[in-house]
Amino acid sequence: MAHEKYQNLITRCQALSPVATAVVHPCDESSLRGAVEAAEAGILLPILVGPRGKIAAVAAEFKLDISGFTLIDTPHSQAAAEMAVQLVHQGKASMLMKGSLHTDELMAAVVRTATGLRTARRISHAFIMDVPSLDRVIIITDAAINILPTLKDKVHIVQNAIDLAHALGFNAPKVAILSAMETVNPDIPSTVEAAALCKMADRQQITGAILDGPLALDNAINLQAAQIKKIDSPVAGMADILVAPDLESGNMLAKSLTFMAGADAAGIVLGARVPIILTSRADSLMTRLASCAVAALVAESQRLNLKQAVAV
Repeated sequence: MAHEKYQNLITRCQALSPVATAVVHPCDESSLRGAVEAAEAGILLPILVGPRGKIAAVAAEFKLDISGFTLIDTPHSQAAAEMAVQLVHQGKASMLMKGSLHTDELMAAVVRTATGLRTARRISHAFIMDVPSLDRVIIITDAAINILPTLKDKVHIVQNAIDLAHALGFNAPKVAILSAMETVNPDIPSTVEAAALCKMADRQQITGAILDGPLALDNAINLQAAQIKKIDSPVAGMADILVAPDLESGNMLAKSLTFMAGADAAGIVLGARVPIILTSRADSLMTRLASCAVAALVAESQRLNLKQAVAV
């Protein structure tokens, strides 16, 4: 069944209460329709933030019913991003959703030192890929935010992805730290960093998953390829999370799967105080809903973890 993996995530969300979500500057059909459809699916409770006149005009042109949503009027996209961040601080929104503004503009408000949504974690991006040939969703990180992550950055990127996997229902996700080969080569820094990340997991500096690396892509996702190369590893051929060496390789991997393997790519930003939904104008309805569902599951996981921490 097409999109069965995404549909399972959406179905899980529909058993929860809709999540209050600040939709930032939804001033084109794609972004406003995405919010409306996610609300109709019972995933989100949208708070539309942006120029009232533009939003109303888009809704009227494309016959989108926004009468049941709160609409906060702001003069432009920068003000909308700043207001959305304030709504999180005020406890009125538990997620952010990107509208028709540039990602950089939204993230500038998120990472601002005095007023943003930073935590102790490095902010990172993850694609949750629905690849037809695989029996599970697979997470690729980081393909959109950290250009040349350091080893210290990668610790946060990996832990963010592990926490995401837990929210999606993986108990002990298998994490493959990717490079061009499966052996440590001092001339290829990504192999050395992969080995360091695995040892950090052994020392409980990264928790909640099984790590291995360096692994080439074939060894990470194809069990036969791993067996031919005699790689003895619980991760090889069975990876749930693929950690790219840098943004360029991660982005090319995700887009290769999308355009050459028929995969869909739901996107989310992690490591901030709340999950941030990033959708593309080219996304299908199912992919948009899946991005919202993933974020809602992360928000629910954060809520439960906070409740447990308070109880202790």
